[in-house]
Amino acid sequence: MAISSISSKLDLSTFPNIYVLQAHVPVAELHDIEQHLIKSGASLTYDIREARLVLGYISKPRRAKFELQARNVMFKPMGASSPHAVSPTLGPGSPALPPVKRRKLQDIETDLMTDDSTASEHEDSSSTGSQSKAAAEAETEPLSQFSTSQASTSQTIASSPPPDQPPKSCTQGDFANRVKVVNLQWLKDSVHLGQPQSIQNYLVYEAELLPSQPAWRSTRSPAAEPVSLEAGPKTQSMFAPGDNIPRDIIDRAKAEAKSKSKPRTNLSRAAKRDRVSDAAKRDFLNRSFTSTTSQDPWSQRTRLLRQTTSEHEEGVSATLPPMPDWVLQNKVYSCERATPLNSPNEAFIAQLKEIRTARLLTNDEIGVRAYSTSIASLAAYPHQIQNTGEILALPGCDQKIAHLFHEWQASPDHRIQAAKDVADDPVLKVLRLFYEIWGVGATTAREFYYEKRWRDLDDIVEFGWNSLSRVQQIGVKYYDEFLLKLPRAEVETIAGVVRRHAQNVVDERIQCVIVGGYRRGKADSGDVDLILSHPEQSATAGLVDKVVRSLEQEGWITHTLTLNLTNTKRGQETLPFITNTKGAGFDTLDKALVVWQAQPFPKQGGNEMQGEGVKNPNPHRRVDIIISPWRTVGCAVAGWTSGTTFQRDLRRYAKKVKGWKFDSSGVRERGSGRWIDLEGWGNPRTRSKDPFEAEKRVFEGLGLQYREPWDRCTG
Repeated sequence: MAISSISSKLDLSTFPNIYVLQAHVPVAELHDIEQHLIKSGASLTYDIREARLVLGYISKPRRAKFELQARNVMFKPMGASSPHAVSPTLGPGSPALPPVKRRKLQDIETDLMTDDSTASEHEDSSSTGSQSKAAAEAETEPLSQFSTSQASTSQTIASSPPPDQPPKSCTQGDFANRVKVVNLQWLKDSVHLGQPQSIQNYLVYEAELLPSQPAWRSTRSPAAEPVSLEAGPKTQSMFAPGDNIPRDIIDRAKAEAKSKSKPRTNLSRAAKRDRVSDAAKRDFLNRSFTSTTSQDPWSQRTRLLRQTTSEHEEGVSATLPPMPDWVLQNKVYSCERATPLNSPNEAFIAQLKEIRTARLLTNDEIGVRAYSTSIASLAAYPHQIQNTGEILALPGCDQKIAHLFHEWQASPDHRIQAAKDVADDPVLKVLRLFYEIWGVGATTAREFYYEKRWRDLDDIVEFGWNSLSRVQQIGVKYYDEFLLKLPRAEVETIAGVVRRHAQNVVDERIQCVIVGGYRRGKADSGDVDLILSHPEQSATAGLVDKVVRSLEQEGWITHTLTLNLTNTKRGQETLPFITNTKGAGFDTLDKALVVWQAQPFPKQGGNEMQGEGVKNPNPHRRVDIIISPWRTVGCAVAGWTSGTTFQRDLRRYAKKVKGWKFDSSGVRERGSGRWIDLEGWGNPRTRSKDPFEAEKRVFEGLGLQYREPWDRCTG
């Protein structure tokens, strides 16, 4: 039973902090689970050490113990769980399954492997044999350092309560100083029946929490306190057992230098990412701009919106401004409303964007999505917000955003403390520096800082140049130039040159559309995104390679970093609903990622500057050339034009409302995988005359009102 297809009035507000294990949960389903928990009033946390209730596709206590220990949860068993396998469908009305057979060691190794969270960029996440070996050892040895035996004498889980007996309500005492790992079927059955079911019927493992080490954050510079990522237990001394400890300072310094020069233990990429993630969590514990805290969630006080008597009286007498229809109708998808380029609440939104960036850099995916949703809703609101009541009326905005607005409004300089902390944090400054390198995402930025221990661009060049990809090397080389914005006139000039070369290699019917921030109306852009298309299907096959070669010969392109013919190789068909292609995301069209430099050189004093030994003074620019077949060009233009949240909600709307899969290569039906022709390609008489007409047909086919590009600025 898919949780995304169920809607109910489930109330989980009395439950403690809930953490969802990502192992074996597809990204799309994970998002649905998070949405259901939030809508049900649950307190969702990203730090498992805050959680008292852990949900996941887990059926064995031993696996549950492994998941807790792998995430640095300090606990000891309570002996309240069953040693036998738990059926994943134990809920009321769910069919019983036969007991799970004992598996071979190879199967156990596979089961113990955990899934990686979605990274900012596509990276190889394959595991090596060392991780499998560690997983197998975890299966055969005590997983908790406080456990003396793997044996359990508890009985099997109790049967479901009778239908006329209501489930036991959740109280704070049920989770005092303990954590419960529960099969995810509990949430599905609770949603299906409209009320929380007894956790005891789905309990996989229960443990008593032990006091953790006090949180500590270095006040020294980042370079002075590198985080150790070496495998193995830490010791109080840097000398291994049996070493002769030197007596004088010089010998001690030499020994320290020698110990630091020893090679690290080889770890899989997934294991390194886990260590980097843990180091980042420790580094940002108890920070105002993160969701992590070391305090017991039951001991935290509820934050209330304070209001004076005069403010209350004014609020009662004053009426809210007329709410737009999308607020009254609770339109949750940003593609269902107009979001202009300039918002009357831009100052407050800018503060929220700073916090969202910090959540991105600190690996808080849930926080990034939540802030993106709130920002999109605030940006679409046509009035200047005067009080917190207006914020609470907006879809996607909750008490947290209302508190932040109250703080922003009461601050003399209209600054949120969390945003101030983001700007002043020394670690975030370095992470942001790395994140702004072309070809470096948030995950790689954290690896640079915590694993490589780099602190600036000079460290990258001096110590890690050869370990960078070609795209990253170009990003470092032209770092300052890539940060320069492109005025609209320069974007138009580049588009004109690309159009001319495309027409030269094909014919005059080539269409070139400038998308991205330029089409949304921005005064300047960070890069240039262009979509090329042609009415003839055969003309766009392999076109990107021909255009890039023509531009290189004339000197416009200095570096071709990536050139993908993904769409040509699959016959220019819409991406299949089920694909074995690794890293297949929203965009799978043919495209080229190139570095551009204007030609010819500008003139000075009437003399051409071009010639041997003369350096081209024009800055290098980033240009994306995308090729779309005419049959689905409307989907490509709609996707590449819209803001990030608008584009995300297009996919969500197509999935939830229409049952379709939408991406830049077209639309398919999720049930049958059938291609949906939204643009009238099937009949030559009804085909779109240009990409803009095709884009309007996409909105019409989705059942959405067409939004002009400048009304899709979701931030």
